[in-house]
This record gives sequence, C-alpha cells and structure tokens, in this order.
Amino acid sequence: MSFPGSPGREFTSVPDPRILWTPPADARKKTRIGSYLDFLRRTRGLDFDGYGPLWSWSVTEIEEFWRSIGDHFEVFTRDHPREVLPDRRMPGARWFPGATLNYAESALSRAPRGPAVIARSQTRVEDVIWSGADLADSVGRAAAGLRRLGVEKGDRVVAYLPNVPEALVALLATASIGAIFSSCAPEFGPRAVADRVRQIEPKLLLTVDGYRYGAREIDRAEEVGELQRELPTLEATVVLPYLRANFEKARFPGALSWEELLSRSEPLAFEAVPFDHPLYILYSSGTTGLPKAIVHGHGGILLEHVKMLALHHDLGADDRFFWFTTTGWMMWNYLVSGLLAGSSVVLFDGDPAWPDLSALWRFAEEHGITYFGASAPYLHACRRAGLEPGRAFDLSRLRGVGSTGAPLLPEGFEWVYESVGRDLLLGSVSGGTDVCTAFVGACPLVPVWAGEISCRCLGAKVESFDADGRPVIGRLGELVLTAPMPSMPIAFWNDPDGAKYRASYFDRYPGVWRHGDWIEITPRGTCIITGRSDATLKRGGVRIGTSEFYGVVEAIPGIAESLVVHLPDEAGGPGELLLFVALEDGVTLDDALTAQISKALREGLSPRHVPDSIAPVPSIPRTLNGKKLEVPVRRILSGEPAEKAANAGAMANPESLDYFVKLAAARGRGV
Repeated sequence: MSFPGSPGREFTSVPDPRILWTPPADARKKTRIGSYLDFLRRTRGLDFDGYGPLWSWSVTEIEEFWRSIGDHFEVFTRDHPREVLPDRRMPGARWFPGATLNYAESALSRAPRGPAVIARSQTRVEDVIWSGADLADSVGRAAAGLRRLGVEKGDRVVAYLPNVPEALVALLATASIGAIFSSCAPEFGPRAVADRVRQIEPKLLLTVDGYRYGAREIDRAEEVGELQRELPTLEATVVLPYLRANFEKARFPGALSWEELLSRSEPLAFEAVPFDHPLYILYSSGTTGLPKAIVHGHGGILLEHVKMLALHHDLGADDRFFWFTTTGWMMWNYLVSGLLAGSSVVLFDGDPAWPDLSALWRFAEEHGITYFGASAPYLHACRRAGLEPGRAFDLSRLRGVGSTGAPLLPEGFEWVYESVGRDLLLGSVSGGTDVCTAFVGACPLVPVWAGEISCRCLGAKVESFDADGRPVIGRLGELVLTAPMPSMPIAFWNDPDGAKYRASYFDRYPGVWRHGDWIEITPRGTCIITGRSDATLKRGGVRIGTSEFYGVVEAIPGIAESLVVHLPDEAGGPGELLLFVALEDGVTLDDALTAQISKALREGLSPRHVPDSIAPVPSIPRTLNGKKLEVPVRRILSGEPAEKAANAGAMANPESLDYFVKLAAARGRGV
C-alpha cells in the first residue's frame, strides 16, 4: 500500500521563512524513524514517501499506528493486549486492555551498560557517573527499602529532591513495586509542596537536607519539618544528606537516612501492572488556585516517550541526552525517559548562569552531550549575552538542540544555527504537563524553518479551531486534539466522577481536547504557537498572541523581559493595553526608548497594539518553571486580591507581584 504526499502541504501563498536546516539525503538510512519506516514496509506493507503522509496515517489509523509502535519497540513483553483502543471517545478512551507491563522494568532493561546516568551538581564536589548496573543495583536496594517501610502497590511516594541520580532511583524503585511517584523540587516552599502532595495522601517522603544554588547555601530542615506536620498520612521520612556530608538525625527527628533505605541488596523484581496503572502524578502550575493532580499511567508514558525520544529526537544507544530542568517540571520526567531509547541521561542541579551563562555549554563539552535541551528563555538569554558556544567549546558530538517552555523566536532559531552549530536538528517543541510530552516538535525527516515548529508529532492529531469549532489552516485558532493519545491523563486525583477533568479540557468542544494555546498550522504543516489563548490580545478586531508581542519588544536593546496585559472595557470599547518591561542594568525607560518600543510595535504588529502605557518593573512575575503570569497580573489589575489571583508558593519571584498590587491600588482597583 502506498501513501503519496498528503494534500494541502505542498503549497503556500505566503513567502516561506528561511530554512535553517534540511535533512541530509541519507536521513532515512541513518535515523531511527527511517528504521521505523522500513519496519512498516516489511511488516505492514506500508510505504510512505515522506513525513506528511506518515503523520496523516498515524492520526487516521491510530489503532494501527500505536500497535506498530508497541511492536517495533517491543513494549509488550508480558501479557499482550487483546486490542488497542475499543472506543475512541474523549474523555474515556482506554488503551491496550489486557496488557501488563512496568515502566521501570522497560527503562532498566534498555539502559546502556556503560554510563547510564551522568550528573553534575553545584552541591557536590565531583560529577556522578553510573553504569546501567550501578543504577539497577541502587533501584533494587531502594525498592527493598520501600517495601520494608510498608510501601505497597498503589501507595504514594513523594520526593522533595533535586535533579540528582537519587531522584531517578526513587522514581524507578517506586514504579517497580506498582506504587505511585510524585516529585517537587526543593526550591518549592512548604506551602506549595503541601498544596500539591497533600491531595494524594502520601505514605512516604523522600527529601534532602538542603542544597546549593550557585554560591548560595539553602537549608531545608525547617521546611521538611513543616511538611511532615502538613502531611498527616506520612508513615516515614527518608533524608538524603546533600548539603551536608552526613545525616544529622537530631535535625530530622524520626527520619531515616538514604543510606539506611539502601542498606540491603535484593534482586530486582517488577510488579506487572495494567497499561493504565498510575505511574506518577504531576501538577498544574497552581498559580491561580489549588494545583490539579494529574495522574499518568505506566503504559501511556512508556509508549509515548519511546516514540518521541527515538523517532522525533532520534536518540539511541550512543547518545547522551540532556535537558535543563528541575524535578518540579514535566521535562524531568521526559528527560529520564531517555533510558527507554537506550541513551545515557545527563542531569544538572544548580544555577545555569553560575559562575557564568556558559556553565551548561561547558558541561556539554566535558561530557560529550549529543542532545542539549533547555528553555527558550535560556537560549534567548545566551543570545542576548553574545555567547558563541560552538566556537568557545568543543561541541562536535552535539547532534540536536531542544527548546520548550515558551515560544522560541526566529532570532533564537538563527542564533542556534549561527552560534551553536550548523548541522544540528533544532527541535522547538510544545506540549505540556497534561500529556507529559510534546505534540508538536521536530523530526529528522523535516526541515527547520526560522521561528516555526517543524511538524505535528506522530499520533498527535493537533488541529487549529476557529471560533465556530471548525479546523483552519493558515489562520490562528485554538489548539485542539481531535483524537486521543495514550499519554493523556488517566484521571485527576480525587475527581471520582471526572467533572474536573472534563471541565479542564472538554468544556468548549465536547469530545475534543482544548489545550488552551493559540496555534497556526501553516499550509506546509509547520506550527506557530503564539501564547495562551486566555492571555491573547485583541484590539479593534486584530487578535495576536502574547509571544508575537514579546518577540517585537524583547528584540529591542536594553529590554531584558516584558509582560503585556489587556484590560477589556466593560462598555465594549477597546480597553487598555498595558506593557511592563524589565530593563537591563544601566538602562532607563526614557522618552526615546518608549518611542522606540511604540514604533516597533506599530510597524511589527499593528497600530492597535501600541500600548496605552509602558512602565518599568523590577522583574516579570514567573512560575517556578519560568512561565510568565499574564492572567494573574490581569486579574490583580482588575481588582482581585493578589492571594486569590496567584499562589505565591508556585512562583519563582512572588515579590514581583508587589508592584502590581500597588499599581492596582493607585488605579482605584485595589482591595
């Protein structure tokens, strides 16, 4: 059976942006997605002449596609599924009934024999390098320790741990016995952690005594004590001595040390669990209310991550996979799944800008990182600082660069190819905690265009809906998924009738997942995400996403960051457009800079998007994961109390809200 080029992908009436990278002629012979295409031809008689028709098949014949992923990567080594997807309805799709597996078993069986884990920490003197056998031994010991402490299948284990090998051990040990893992980074305050994990009634807490962030020492003994008081279901606490060399029992009454947990060596054993058995619980940002506890399953995560990491990132046994993240962001869960692709996973804990902004690139050189992932704001910061990592360091092993967390602007794309490397696959990806993956990203068979996400990912039926719920091409619309994916949440915790789950994704379009982002899908199949749909700017009938606004403003020299909010007029007028800028050191917002900003927005966007006012602020409010808080700021300026508009415990810089509270009061909107 042959599938020629898909319709609608070969033409465009708008000039294409610059192509920065083109797949080499032998891409199909040398990539893992090429091997997968050969597998489909041999075993299914399917012949695709490009990525477009392969994607179309993957989202049309979704049962056959996901069955082929399971077969190609030999996911089902225990009880095989009776069928793939009895019912495509959303919500309610149940994948691979009858199948049993275990995420930890798959990860450890595929881990490389050589370095499986490479970790650098600003708290530890030396880097940690573990073989696959070292990792398996620690997981076996930790699992035995968890069992001695009474942890059983279905129990919840919470980690208040940084991005260190022990956090990975905790995840795999918990999963191996069928218990449910959840993590928060130690920079989260006790209120933010308690708001999250109290919902899931954990039996065990794994924590550190403290950590270093750059040159700062941060003790966590007091916070751990507060957490123990806030979590009445805890039966045990285990402390990893991290800031200090030895476990100080007097500072953690009743707790065990990490060494005690791992004191006995026992053979690894894996509980065979159903495909949809809970693996771990992630949390929404919680900036505007109690964080939602999002439950992900063993099978959905295993199948989705091996597809993404092997086929889209082209990771394999010779790769060293790095993404700068913390254990409080879903990218940590994504990163450690690099083991599923047979790759070494590379961990970093600390300040990425200490002692300077080149710290991560230096790390990449020293350990031969082949895939380097970071947030878009980090890459933009490197560009603004004038870094040229490809010239300053030996990055000859680097094959791929990943970017997420915010839209990567065209100049960010160009900086990567000009200053990091010309022969790299740059993957600007977008997805979220809700699916613990990316559903738009890059592929070794698809070019990279400046400022655009290369493609919709296999098995992800991403569409752009207009106001009437109709799919559109070449126009901005709501990002939706019109077919289920295996890594969609099993459920929300403590949501027995699914009401919260339905309200979060299916309130606007019944039976269709609404993600909450604005997206444009171009005629050639690339994607442009312009920000959250609840923060979109609309004046005089012209609607743009906030990322387009920031792309114009933050390209102006002297502006470090910006935040824009639109306050609608209840009488139906144009409302107010307010721009706030954080300036670089030594820069002031004078008349000349204000005029330059206004001119750039008028010419780059539209006259309607020139702000009514521009004001300097000490810093831009962000979540702990680096996302700008446009909606909470808008709510504060509309008169809502700050404590209701935003959860300070979920913010990286809660003091940044003080400016907006004072501004609201000065405008007569304070409470």
